[in-house]
Amino acid sequence: MPLSVSLSAWLLTGVAVAVVIVIDLVAGRGRRPSPLQAGVWVGVYLILAVAFGIGWGLVAGADSAVQFFAGYLTEYSLSVDNLFVFGVVMAAFAVPATQEARVLLVGIAAALVLRGLFILAGAAAIDRFSATFYLFGAFLIFAAVQLVRHRGVQPDIARNPVLRLVARILPTTPDYHGTAWMIRVAGRRLLTPMAMVIVAIALCDVMFALDSIPAILGLTQEPYLVFTANAFALMGLRQLYFLLGGLLDRLVYLSHGLALVLAFIGVKLIAQAAHDTFPQIPQIPVWLSLTVILTVLAATTIASLAASRHTRTQDANNSASGTTPPAQPVPPGGKTH
Repeated sequence: MPLSVSLSAWLLTGVAVAVVIVIDLVAGRGRRPSPLQAGVWVGVYLILAVAFGIGWGLVAGADSAVQFFAGYLTEYSLSVDNLFVFGVVMAAFAVPATQEARVLLVGIAAALVLRGLFILAGAAAIDRFSATFYLFGAFLIFAAVQLVRHRGVQPDIARNPVLRLVARILPTTPDYHGTAWMIRVAGRRLLTPMAMVIVAIALCDVMFALDSIPAILGLTQEPYLVFTANAFALMGLRQLYFLLGGLLDRLVYLSHGLALVLAFIGVKLIAQAAHDTFPQIPQIPVWLSLTVILTVLAATTIASLAASRHTRTQDANNSASGTTPPAQPVPPGGKTH
């Protein structure tokens, strides 16, 4: 695939992304933002993404802009779903509230680097082997099925083989020591839980990239657009985590919506590969992809909030009538689900 974006544009974009991350780090200083601060930052990042998409459209054409927006919406939606897992990781490691913002920022920066590597590998594979479309398409359909099958199931972080191997090889301490990843005790270097959290977040980032990169490559094969869509989707994710708060639990149908989007893109990839061999098979245009993604995400969000509202109303009515079932006892050291 020929490089349609100059090296200077790549370098300028990389510098701009790095500057934004540094500004985010310095402005927040690792603190938990207030709802107002989080909302302002999320709004700023959304405006930047829209401005970039419009500017890109003026330079490269409307079709290219549609590709960016379709990729951005897909990556942003998958990133929101990933916030659930970030929450599980921090709860599993009992991350202090004062350190949550820093953990998220480091994790998101690591995700950007890892996704960049996956983008290069995926683009190179597609350029060399057209059959990669079939592979990516089948994988996305499989991922969609797994997403529905395992919806609501929290990952067991403690049983992750990589984390267990790290803990077995490298000595660790059970206590947090501020933001330090490693401390020295009696002449020995010990990893802190903060280091283990970062490893866990990085592992999650790898798993996220396995879904997100094939998904966006099904919408555009321009590496520059793939990278910028991922960068804009990840920037502001830390603030979005604190802004949404308990709202994440209300998006009960998000997994269904994302599964439908992944399956649709998987079919699009397979159809695109088949079109090269059998021209009579129609290709799915990008504008239709964007329409489907917008419709599915909007319907999923509305249905989720409506279902959550109905559940809360029903619980309130049961409580008022005295029919609320008795709470189950909490097992020692655990929580009810």
